[in-house]
Amino acid sequence: MPHFDLVIIGTGSGNSIPGPEFDHWSIAIVEDGLFGGTCLNVGCIPTKMFVHPAELADAARHGKPLGIDAQLNSVDWPEIRDRIFGRIDAIEAGGRRYREGPECPNVTVFPGRARFTGPKALHLDLHDGGTAEVTADRFVIAAGSHAVVPDIPGLRDGAAPFHTSDTIMRLEQLPASIAILGGGYIAAEFAHVFSSFGVAVTQIARGERLLKSQDHDVSVQFTREAAARYQVLLHTKVGSVAKAGNGVELQVDGPDGPGTIQAELLLVATGRHPNGEGLDVGKTGVGLDRHGRVVVDEFQRTGVDGIFALGDVSSKYQLKHVANHEARVVKHNLAHPDAPISSDHRFVPAAVFSDPQIASVGITEAHAVKAGIAHVVKTQMYGDIAAGWAREDQGHFLKVIADPATGLLLGAHAIGPEAATVIQPLIQAMHFGQTAHDVAKKQYWIHPALSELVENALLGLPEPQGD
Repeated sequence: MPHFDLVIIGTGSGNSIPGPEFDHWSIAIVEDGLFGGTCLNVGCIPTKMFVHPAELADAARHGKPLGIDAQLNSVDWPEIRDRIFGRIDAIEAGGRRYREGPECPNVTVFPGRARFTGPKALHLDLHDGGTAEVTADRFVIAAGSHAVVPDIPGLRDGAAPFHTSDTIMRLEQLPASIAILGGGYIAAEFAHVFSSFGVAVTQIARGERLLKSQDHDVSVQFTREAAARYQVLLHTKVGSVAKAGNGVELQVDGPDGPGTIQAELLLVATGRHPNGEGLDVGKTGVGLDRHGRVVVDEFQRTGVDGIFALGDVSSKYQLKHVANHEARVVKHNLAHPDAPISSDHRFVPAAVFSDPQIASVGITEAHAVKAGIAHVVKTQMYGDIAAGWAREDQGHFLKVIADPATGLLLGAHAIGPEAATVIQPLIQAMHFGQTAHDVAKKQYWIHPALSELVENALLGLPEPQGD
């Protein structure tokens, strides 16, 4: 039974941990799927590589209010797909070769599925059909998450064909129609992509709005715009799914009663679940919370000495930039156990790369009200700044929330062009403790640029009332 100084389970952000400071350690890396994890292979990188051509394909729709009469002639799906995965698959293969090659003499790669069998003991079902047992002084659990498939007849039993975000991007050809089950960010982004490429989209959500976790006003505006682009069924539950001819048929129950939805393809985009349970982490003494996440402290340590966790398997923030941050923390704490550093999850930003684009950081206005947090709010419309006025922008905005006593920002929420970029100065201000009016008044803002949205929003907040 081989023994290692360190075993890393997962090659997403966990793969960034081995470095020169650990050249004297024996390290094992276990990977059950593709090198690079969710983000590189089935998540944020390929989806955004689809989003950009989708934006170009959808440009004609945005040109009409500006006097531009254009049309989309065709979409070469195989060309788009092969360009994307021709690059991504090469990176995945290169990452694997590097870790298996002479550049990493102290690293052993185990392609296979892992599960704990006891204190710091791991059983591996290897992809070549063999098995292995390994132990280690230290473990990093960075095994990510998997797509959730709801317990709906026809899905769980495999009777009906469907895709998740893991498979939908490698389709052989564009479907004529697609049904998308889910109301979150994965569903929103794929609805945008397929709609832009001319596919008839039907999105089905149980709630009263899409993107319910966003600020209420952002969610309402996004739902309104989505429903104007493609069919959106709210307050709707799927009772069953069945194969029907060359497609699928969904039995649904909504505000108008029972009905049937037919589509060529079905995308199930109902969230992702951490992989800790599948690793049997309890057998090594590591705990899970009620959401199935590995329990860690601020130093990314589990309840077992020498075992750390990071990323989707342990964090409520299923975001690559969070996993990368946590990996840096774990790397430091492995190398400097007597001087640990903590993860900073105070102001975690996120974006939805749909159309319109959405970005957020900090608390929502509804949270501030519910929690009794003193706050002031300014909503700045895109159409009221020069760059937005020039675009004939309608309905999009940036909302900023601040502490009335100190002027410090508590949250920011944007929906509109380049929202994920526009919001960045506010993320910086929150991290570095800059007040809203200092950010607005103590620097130049390029005119006429979209960044003036931030300037005007901050200037619209009242002066702090503190001493």
